[in-house]
Parts: sequence; C-alpha cells; structure tokens
Amino acid sequence: MISFVNKNFQALTTEELYEIFALRAEVFVVEQNCPYQDVDGKDFHSIHVLGYMNNQLVAYARVLGQGVSYQEYASIGRIVTSPSIRGKKFGHDLVDVAIGVCKKNFPGQPIKISAQAHLEKFYNKHGFKATGEAYLEDDIPHIGMILKNKE
Repeated sequence: MISFVNKNFQALTTEELYEIFALRAEVFVVEQNCPYQDVDGKDFHSIHVLGYMNNQLVAYARVLGQGVSYQEYASIGRIVTSPSIRGKKFGHDLVDVAIGVCKKNFPGQPIKISAQAHLEKFYNKHGFKATGEAYLEDDIPHIGMILKNKE
C-alpha cells in the first residue's frame, strides 16, 4: 500500500527533494536513456505528490496551476513510479491522487498533460482525451491530453 502526501516546494525537506530528483533521474534520464534538463524552475510553483511505501519514495507527480506549464490549463507532470513497484496498478493510484489535488487546488480548471504516447490508453482510463498529433519531446513521442475538470 502506498501512502501519499502533498507539499508545496517550500514545505519539502532537503531529503524529500533529493529523493524526488533521484527518482525522476532514475526513470526519465537513466532508464529511458534521455538526457534532458529536469530541473526547469517549475518545481518552485508546484504541489508535489509523493507516494511512499516502507518509508521509500516510489511514486511522484507534480501539480501545476494555470499559466505555469500551459496558459489555459492546470497540469500534472513528471508522473513517475519506481521500477520496483511497476505492474501493480500503483500508477493509477498516483494519477487519481494527482487529479484530486488538481481539482481541490484549481477547481473548474481543465487539466492538461504531455503524456508519453505509448501511455495514451493508461491516461484514457482516467478521463484524459488526446488533443492534436503526437510530437517529439526530448526525442520521445508524446501526445497532449486534456481532462475536463468539472468539480
């Protein structure tokens, strides 16, 4: 079972920030063999969703308000689970929690994500719908997806 906590940037401890950057680098840089600038300045303006299992960070996402990543949308980004927990549906729990954080903090704002294209069906299960054509982001096919936020 994963327990989730949500914190703004200022509330994160240095250890939590280290764990976040380590998990993101483990998956997005090393596992996916994709060198890119992960530290992009948006973390300062994010609500960080941290998922712990046995006191270890195993799931993470960041929630951003309208105007940070997209002018007309709130967004969820850097959605990641540790390889150690994959295949157990915990990614769905993470996305559900992140959507809930978005709805609570940015009520009524539609939510946009830049999803890796091979995960389109995964995000469809959470109500996200593809918009436009696939595009390359850091040499990985992505697709824009939007969830209407009616709450």
